[in-house]
Amino acid sequence: MSKIVCYLRVSTAQQGTSGLGLEAQQAAVVRYASSIGGDIIKTFTEVETGKLNARPQLTKALHLAKVTGATLVIAKLDRLSRNAAFLMTLQDAGVKFVAADLPQANNLTIGIMALVAQQEAEAISRRTKEALQQAKKRGTVLGNPNGAAALLKAAKGNTAALSAIKLKADSHATNLKPVIESIKAEGITSLGGIAKALNERGMLTPRGGVWHKTSVSNLMTRMA
Repeated sequence: MSKIVCYLRVSTAQQGTSGLGLEAQQAAVVRYASSIGGDIIKTFTEVETGKLNARPQLTKALHLAKVTGATLVIAKLDRLSRNAAFLMTLQDAGVKFVAADLPQANNLTIGIMALVAQQEAEAISRRTKEALQQAKKRGTVLGNPNGAAALLKAAKGNTAALSAIKLKADSHATNLKPVIESIKAEGITSLGGIAKALNERGMLTPRGGVWHKTSVSNLMTRMA
């Protein structure tokens, strides 16, 4: 019997609390598992917006799938197909992956979708910059007209935002602690070696990127 790690995602805290959307996803994965005689060994649920790349539950799901040789299964590929970081993570994680609604999709399919999603994101960014440049040429005043007063007011909000970012990074470090301990147990202790091992395991940085010596050093500082 093949092993399955189930990964579910809803985009708002309200959906996560009410179960709206989760039940349908869970049912789709259960139907897929039943059709192939698979065994769902664990289910991970992510509650956040699609724009966020830092996904601690995805990190855990990928890690478990890799160490157990299980297949990572999501309900619908279209829920995640526009997120380039997610798709690239799947492509590079070295983990078997299946979408219950499109089981015939393979690594080539995922790679193409990742490129398309990345191009769309770049196109949106480019159009935004061009629109701002045109507005500036027309004499439109960009930025906050209230000047320093607005900045002082915003600083209060920035303090809360920075605290939230720090809390998220600390939580991410806690989630990765057993992974780091496992890597060190293999005799890998250098920053470069740990970064390589984390990337090979499909682990993400708090910002959803790949690991480097500096990001590993920051992680170690938080863990300490």
